[in-house]
Amino acid sequence: MNEQLSLSHVKTGILKQPRRTLIYGVQGIGKSLFCASAPDVIFISTEDGLGDIDCAQFPLAKSFADVKNAIRVLCKEDHNYKALAVDSMDWLERLLWDHVIENFDGKGDPKYIEDIGYQAGYKTAVRYWQEFIKGLDWLRNHKGMQILLTAHSQVKTYDAPSGDSYDRYRPRLHKLAEAVLCEWVDEIFFANYKVHTKTVGEGLGERSVGIGSGERVILTTEKPSHIAKNRLRMPDEIPLEWSAYEKFLGNSAEEKTTTGE
Repeated sequence: MNEQLSLSHVKTGILKQPRRTLIYGVQGIGKSLFCASAPDVIFISTEDGLGDIDCAQFPLAKSFADVKNAIRVLCKEDHNYKALAVDSMDWLERLLWDHVIENFDGKGDPKYIEDIGYQAGYKTAVRYWQEFIKGLDWLRNHKGMQILLTAHSQVKTYDAPSGDSYDRYRPRLHKLAEAVLCEWVDEIFFANYKVHTKTVGEGLGERSVGIGSGERVILTTEKPSHIAKNRLRMPDEIPLEWSAYEKFLGNSAEEKTTTGE
């Protein structure tokens, strides 16, 4: 029988919990290295991109079952890992789609997720995404692990309800999966190269050109050019370095409990 709820259970202040972070960006910019800089991190890899990074990692996941098994091991076995990085979400999505196809019990013999009509394949995939998230939540709540997710970026047209459409960067995921993951995480970081603009030419020939220095940055706040979010009152831009992010992780107040007596 559950304990009866009373005002003695009321908690006040900010409840400090491990962060759930999604970082996406162009290939090779340093998303995996950023995650590998987290203290005591272990990787579940769905793409072969950690060869040059010294980190703890499970064998390359070749199926959605492999990913689930790795999470199960972390849930059940004793360990000292403080963070889990899953690299990357778009490659995990391919494994998840294969899992949907392999377990399809309807009419026909689909070879691709699109072959399951009326968006049913993608909707079924959402259930597996939720199963994946449930495992991550368990690690966060019971093992105290920070969750780090990576994804590649894509440019897609955004149909703004209040004006003209425009292109913006977003994670390379199906829109249903993107909605589930982006709602769940605390931070969405867009990793990109810093670009300055310079006006050249005169009169009718005047135009703006982009000039890049190679500096790598994290954009933390949503803009028309990209999706992002953070709940840590971070500046719009920080260096693409774990130490720059880590400075904001200690800003949450310790949990406080008060009684109604």
